[in-house]
Amino acid sequence: MQTKRVRDILRYGKPDETVTIQGWVRTKRELKEFAFMEVNDGSSLNSLQVVLDESVPNYQDVLKLLNTGASVEVSGTLVQSPGKGQNIELKAAKVQVYGTSDPETYPLQKKRHSFEFLRTIGHLRSRTNTLGAVIRVRNACATAIHKFFQERDFLWIHTPIITASDCEGAGELFTVTNFDLGKVPLDKQQKIDYTQDFFGKQAYLTVSGQLEAEVMAMAFQNVYTFGPTFRAENSNTSRHLAEFWMVEPEMAFCDIEGDQDLAEEFLKYIFKYVLEACPEDMEFFNKRIDKSVLETADNIINNEFERITYTKAIELLEKSNKKFEYAVEWGIDLQSEHERYLAEELFKKPLIVTNYPTGIKAFYMRLNDDNKTVAAMDVLAPKIGEIIGGSQREERLDILEKRINEMGIIPDDLWWYLDLRRYGTVPHAGFGLGFERVVQFMTGMTNIRDVIPFPRTPLSAEF
Repeated sequence: MQTKRVRDILRYGKPDETVTIQGWVRTKRELKEFAFMEVNDGSSLNSLQVVLDESVPNYQDVLKLLNTGASVEVSGTLVQSPGKGQNIELKAAKVQVYGTSDPETYPLQKKRHSFEFLRTIGHLRSRTNTLGAVIRVRNACATAIHKFFQERDFLWIHTPIITASDCEGAGELFTVTNFDLGKVPLDKQQKIDYTQDFFGKQAYLTVSGQLEAEVMAMAFQNVYTFGPTFRAENSNTSRHLAEFWMVEPEMAFCDIEGDQDLAEEFLKYIFKYVLEACPEDMEFFNKRIDKSVLETADNIINNEFERITYTKAIELLEKSNKKFEYAVEWGIDLQSEHERYLAEELFKKPLIVTNYPTGIKAFYMRLNDDNKTVAAMDVLAPKIGEIIGGSQREERLDILEKRINEMGIIPDDLWWYLDLRRYGTVPHAGFGLGFERVVQFMTGMTNIRDVIPFPRTPLSAEF
């Protein structure tokens, strides 16, 4: 008999249908002549109720093993359920217990557990309703990302995890080495001699695949990366991870306007897809986690994004008469409080801010004609602030070289990047989306550590 997923049985199962399910026991309730148990296989927020009685072979022996957390296979017939909140249940004919679970020590009893506690049992927390829903939404979001780009003829590019380039220039990188740290070789200046290291130079875990994506865009026009990135920022907040996933499309023959258009279309697409693919999970988040989850999704999907310049944003912030923790003046990097005011209170919908001051943006962003701003853009959304950051890249060799020198970057380290401007340069643009941030935004979860299966943070690399 073919095994069926609980999700499909709950949606499409019909009375008198014979099925087999496999999963884990959530609860068990014994009565005199029969017993109930709920079985969940991870495919659905809701579990399937199973009814057992003496007709099940070795009923009494099996019943003793059906504790919360035990893994089972159940075969039987679907019947109409007389209980509230469910249309169908499974009348068991045969039950096989694969793995038992000690009810005295199993940490996930039928009660609410704090997210802090659940992080200490990361190997089991995905069996809870909330983390199960998070992982399903995360999966749907990833699927939507690939569908969006594949439908538009983008190539998925696997950019390197180990790199010699610091794309963002922030210096918060993890060094990769195979040196014996007890006897690191030194050069004549008593500095670490990386010429003796595995790669013959200092290497890092990547903070972005953007620069390599630009290489590929110069051959294939439209590409995207989707993979893990790393940042050694010693920040223990609810918004930071040391390992996180990034989505970074790059488009040749594209300017800042086209970049904005794609970013808006992209966000609308993935939110709509997740609502259609995970309606029960999104309803759960709206009910249990954040009562504005569905409203937020609707705000993204059904609004045309506002578009303003950075200079205009500063003017609006200065006129707001709102007391900000960080003072507002032209030239500052907008803080989360500024971004959220614009998106939540002023425009009450997503907006795109463009043309930021040169001094607060990366070397690769295209210099505007005013020589004061660059063709950068940030997508700001209610409740979270910046969710996408992007720019038109500097395609002019002389200006790029000048920017690199101004920022103290060694040009020889980026010889290959400069070559792209020597041989067939074109206008091109792209953006980056932090995958965990968008999942957090979608679900209303307050801590980013709860939207990734195995969070990596300072002093924490369990499992």
